[in-house]
Amino acid sequence: MFPHEEKLIKERLGREPNEVEKAMLEVMWSEHASYKSSRKWLKLLPTKNEHVILGPGEDAGVVKFDENTAIVVGIESHNHPSAVEPYGGAATGVGGIVRDILCMG
Repeated sequence: MFPHEEKLIKERLGREPNEVEKAMLEVMWSEHASYKSSRKWLKLLPTKNEHVILGPGEDAGVVKFDENTAIVVGIESHNHPSAVEPYGGAATGVGGIVRDILCMG
């Protein structure tokens, strides 16, 4: 967490957070969980038009290609395991993309 975020937490709680609270907040405010640094940029992308069947908030995006075809697109933000264990982390990321695309039907 950044110092200004730690200060905000102390102000809101009225005290220093304990180790469990701090760990929970660090996870919740991570890029993977909250998109705290990329959210503002993602919001700039167009998400609604006649070709968007399912947009943000779903497991994967679905875009109309033609009258009989739709394209399903997925992005995986699960990057933490890659820093700890690159091969397993990469498998987790790819598995997440495959899961999200397949679950869209």
